[in-house]
Amino acid sequence: MKILVCISHVPDTTSKINFTDNDSKFDTNGIQYVINPHDEFMLTRAMWFKEKQGATVTVVNVGDASTEPTLRKALAIGADDAIRVNAEATDGFFVAKQLAEVVKNGGYDLVLAGRESIDYNGGMVPGILASLLGFNFVNACIGIEVEGTDAKLIREIDGGEETLKASLPLVVAGQKGVVEEKDLRIPNMRGIMMARKKPLAVVEPVDASAMTSSQKFEKPAAKGAVKLVDADNIDELINLLHNEAKVI
Repeated sequence: MKILVCISHVPDTTSKINFTDNDSKFDTNGIQYVINPHDEFMLTRAMWFKEKQGATVTVVNVGDASTEPTLRKALAIGADDAIRVNAEATDGFFVAKQLAEVVKNGGYDLVLAGRESIDYNGGMVPGILASLLGFNFVNACIGIEVEGTDAKLIREIDGGEETLKASLPLVVAGQKGVVEEKDLRIPNMRGIMMARKKPLAVVEPVDASAMTSSQKFEKPAAKGAVKLVDADNIDELINLLHNEAKVI
């Protein structure tokens, strides 16, 4: 089984976010980048298929050379090889178009991705990718088993879970739950050294136009000051909840 894991290069959640050019562009100065957490869950599951079923695992990213450390981390975790599509990830359709070309050229059976990236939270790429390829697609996956060309999947739905069966080739968008958080892997020294020797291919993008563009970014409004009320002053607490917070 040939598995392709789609990796997004996203800001660490502890990074301080700012914007430039009249709030129309993301300021990358001083930002630390990591593997998108949803993608990392799927990469960890791919490692299970590699170790238990002999699958080969390739990781792919659409981005410039600055994303290569993130791909190298995925290689250190255990992926066999990596592909970087040499283009800026402008929007979901553009990224899906590039990934579709990689899948077609590589003949992959199973494509794994996070359900969304934590930077723009578009949640579009896996579904568009499956549509472009004509593959079966399962979203919000929290469980996946593969036997031969058949897959059993569990996905999260409103109020519960749904169990599905599908045939390969298949695109799966997953999230926390597909593996336990404690099972996520931290690259060890041996993995880091081996990652330096693993192949990382750079391919040029196919012609595709972005369908969307960002006009402006806006931070959430700052939280108001906290008012402390003496534990014995119940009347004041009720007054504030009623007249200011308006929750009673």
